[in-house]
Amino acid sequence: MEFFDRFAIPHPSPLIYASMVAIGLTVVAIFIGLTYFKKWGYLWREWLTTVDHKRIGIMYMISALLMLFRGGADAVMMRLQTAVPDNTFLDAQHYNEVFTTHGVVMIFFMAMAFVIGLMNFIVPLQIGARDVAFPRLNAISFWLYFAGAMLFNISFVIGGSPDAGWTNYFPLAGTDFSESVGVNYYMWSLQISGIGTLMTGINFIVTILKMRAPGMKLMKMPMFTWSALITNVIIVFAFPVLTIALIMGTFDRQFGTHFFASTNGGMDMLWANLFWVWGHPEVYILILPAFGIYSEIISTFSQRNLYGYKSMVGSMVIISFLSFLVWVHHFFTMGHGALVNGIFSITTMAIAVPTGIKIFNWLLTMWKGKIRFTVPMLYSLGFIPLFTIGGVTGVMLAIASADYQYHNTMFLVAHFHNVIIPGVVFAMLAGLTYWWPKMFGFMLNERIGKWAFWFLSIGFCFAFFPMYVTGLDGQARRMYTYSEETGFGPLNMLSFFGAGLMAIAFILIVYNVYYSFRNSPRNVGQDPWNARSLEWATHNPVPEYNFAITPEVNSSEPFWDAKKNGHKLFKGKIKKIHMPNNSGVPIIMAGLFFVLGFSFVFSIWLGVVVALLGILGCMAYRTFEIDHGRYISEEEINDTENKFGGAN
Repeated sequence: MEFFDRFAIPHPSPLIYASMVAIGLTVVAIFIGLTYFKKWGYLWREWLTTVDHKRIGIMYMISALLMLFRGGADAVMMRLQTAVPDNTFLDAQHYNEVFTTHGVVMIFFMAMAFVIGLMNFIVPLQIGARDVAFPRLNAISFWLYFAGAMLFNISFVIGGSPDAGWTNYFPLAGTDFSESVGVNYYMWSLQISGIGTLMTGINFIVTILKMRAPGMKLMKMPMFTWSALITNVIIVFAFPVLTIALIMGTFDRQFGTHFFASTNGGMDMLWANLFWVWGHPEVYILILPAFGIYSEIISTFSQRNLYGYKSMVGSMVIISFLSFLVWVHHFFTMGHGALVNGIFSITTMAIAVPTGIKIFNWLLTMWKGKIRFTVPMLYSLGFIPLFTIGGVTGVMLAIASADYQYHNTMFLVAHFHNVIIPGVVFAMLAGLTYWWPKMFGFMLNERIGKWAFWFLSIGFCFAFFPMYVTGLDGQARRMYTYSEETGFGPLNMLSFFGAGLMAIAFILIVYNVYYSFRNSPRNVGQDPWNARSLEWATHNPVPEYNFAITPEVNSSEPFWDAKKNGHKLFKGKIKKIHMPNNSGVPIIMAGLFFVLGFSFVFSIWLGVVVALLGILGCMAYRTFEIDHGRYISEEEINDTENKFGGAN
């Protein structure tokens, strides 16, 4: 039994046992369903081994939405625990675990995955490409992300969840204070998924720089593609820092080094610096694609070209540069002198300037426009005032002296969510609704979508605005309970009520998918929104080859020009198209990485050796594999085009 004791949960509870049962039943149900409907072959051929950027993008987004509900359940549990004074729903240990997993799941496995999923689906279409530059690398990137996410999510039923906070500060994350394997899960799951993200960054930089359609100069790219390019440049510069920090932290925990120890020559503040050198650019890895999404949507539904194209591009470049110069504002209170705090206070305030430029550009785009209040546009309109409030409170936090009052209070929690939820979650839902017909060939129901928007927006205000007040009154963040005498109870109950409204919104979103799948018409055409950019010039849903004829463009809104000014996008004749073959190697390698991470978590060295040999074997196989891809014949292309009505 000693071998199995090491996998036991150190702090069990009825909730964890219920989760074990739920996971087991879900796995059995999936297995039975796939077997009964004879879908194993279809799943393997069409999805698990695909290298098609569109299907990989959809898998990213499905995974992200699953993680959204996983992290959302944690959020509801936290709000329930703090809804009333002296609550005993969660004890201190379980609250720490829930708090930690909520942050990690939402940032790493939900928001990151969704924006990368949208990039995967949309960017090659917007630049007129057949696929990304390295299709198989793209598949490996997704499966490494998925392996890391699954490794992290099994922690709460095998071995125990991490409990040192999503920022994993040392020495709290060291073995002296976190004796269980939970932090090991944190280290290895983020390491594996982070490698996949770094590969994605390289892949999309090459794709955007080298595979644009004829005539599409850099300053003629759609704004979402620009945001993707800048985001992936940030990824390539920021993620190696996280990789090294995780390696150093793993060595401290598992091999007895002292990089982040407070004794023996170590420096615990080194982790804080390395983490936030990655962590603050990470905020803009999430926000910049959202800015690109809003730019596309606001322009489309205002029926005007985007105001200030060059200033929008310039402001994103400035934001990306400044994002690497503000990390110290995350620990103004941790012992730096006035000079250092003052410098980083100025850089933090400066980043508000290019962000403000974008707000004004969106407002001026709508000025005198013929606005259509669709669901994507409602999310975009709701984003502007809510995100502005979050930005203003960010400038308040940037004042180093005042931050001594705000820091480590619920005021900071309110600010962060005031930026991330309107800035990222609203953009996710807006982009998903906007590009849904491009993905699946039918539209989501507008009425249900609008109900979800209002529940989410009103619930957000109830959930997070009270935190500004309780934070200024002294309620500390990460505090799992409080006494009735503090007076925090009524406002915390209001926050719980708001979280409930947000939960209803997400239930409505799921119902909308089901309802629309059953009832929405399939004859929506290729351009149901009267859009402007190149992805709408092909069919809904998109054929495997994207475009039968490579488009030729002469502006940043080529599809709009083709419709309004008669510019011919597709010149020449249909010819056979070269496409890459599917491959099972990416998912097999990711499975081996999962085994590697799990073995490292529990120091099962035989498993580590076997997994490493398997990974090296897959790499060697790929090195010597002869695979020149395949061609789609002219006849097949013509048949597909005739079915859809032909290229424009």
